[in-house]
Amino acid sequence: MAHSTVGVIFSNIHDENIPELSRHRTMASVPFGGRYRLIDFALSNMVNSGITTVGIVTKNNYQSLIDHLGSGKEWDLARKDGGIILLPPYSDETDRPYTTRLEALMSITGFLNHRNEDFVVISDCDGIAHLDIGDIVRYHEEKGAEITMVYHEETEPSESSYFITLEPSASGRIKSLNINPTNLKSGTKYNLYVNVMVMRREFLIRTIQQAVQRGFSSFGRDILTKNVDTLKIYGYGFKGYYAGVNSIQDYYRHSMELLQKPVRDELFGNRDIYTKVRDSAPTKYTDGAAVRDSLISDGCVVEGTVENCILFRGVKIGKGSHIKNSIIMQDSVIGENVRLDCVITDKDVVIGDRRNLAGCAELPYFIAKGRKL
Repeated sequence: MAHSTVGVIFSNIHDENIPELSRHRTMASVPFGGRYRLIDFALSNMVNSGITTVGIVTKNNYQSLIDHLGSGKEWDLARKDGGIILLPPYSDETDRPYTTRLEALMSITGFLNHRNEDFVVISDCDGIAHLDIGDIVRYHEEKGAEITMVYHEETEPSESSYFITLEPSASGRIKSLNINPTNLKSGTKYNLYVNVMVMRREFLIRTIQQAVQRGFSSFGRDILTKNVDTLKIYGYGFKGYYAGVNSIQDYYRHSMELLQKPVRDELFGNRDIYTKVRDSAPTKYTDGAAVRDSLISDGCVVEGTVENCILFRGVKIGKGSHIKNSIIMQDSVIGENVRLDCVITDKDVVIGDRRNLAGCAELPYFIAKGRKL
């Protein structure tokens, strides 16, 4: 069924969640896991399920996203018909960018009208998971649903400024849908909508047209919440590993989880997660270098000690330096005799000799892109 499904990915919807990392890029192009961007997970889930046309809704700061996606060949989406299609932040009817998800959907009705697939799968870029989109589409069809929303059972309240919880019946149909509930307590189970949704394409177009006619502004409040009793909204429970990136603390915590083998096996073991290929030399470890419990990407030069860290491509660690519990992004240079603990550096950061910087797991020390210290 995924072969008759078109994908739509929102690249900017959750930029406000991690302004530290999205100041110069979209949420979709935030680096993750040494060599990936957040969009790689949503895009690979679609490609692995046989989807060959994906529209990516942009808004601002998307130059790095364009550079990352290129022609789409790494995802086998460099195609004459379909492939990756970048969708502008406004339609022919308006000259201003969208401000809500519903306005964004209104702006891509031309794209949807020109497709002939039966189903649409809509995904954001704030979630890291290995989803079988084909299975979700089959579930949607078997239930005769009008909308299928994917959820994951959580026990910690979400830190997002906008999130939805679901209460499904025994049959899977959603009985209640709550936006930003305030009664969630740590340790109490609830079903968090993970911002992945399936609908029939014609149903989505018709819903958008009706929303325009009625002057609606919010997809969640005006369409989902108000019509939970009348629309056939079903929930698809995802049981695997899911990581929602709703803050810099979430980003740090979920990045560190990649150092656990069971998490890596679940995310990368069964199906590939595709990303842009960068031709780099293998990492060089000099005499005196020591590395423990870390993910090290290609093109690095390690002369010091790296412990419990993630190093992106092209990172250099100087002699006598001790880097632990940290995330060092692409092409950053760490000088000699440096001490870093619980630090996140964006790309192209330079830290001079004998610096001593530390944060903590609850509040990692962040260094912005291109800074020199």
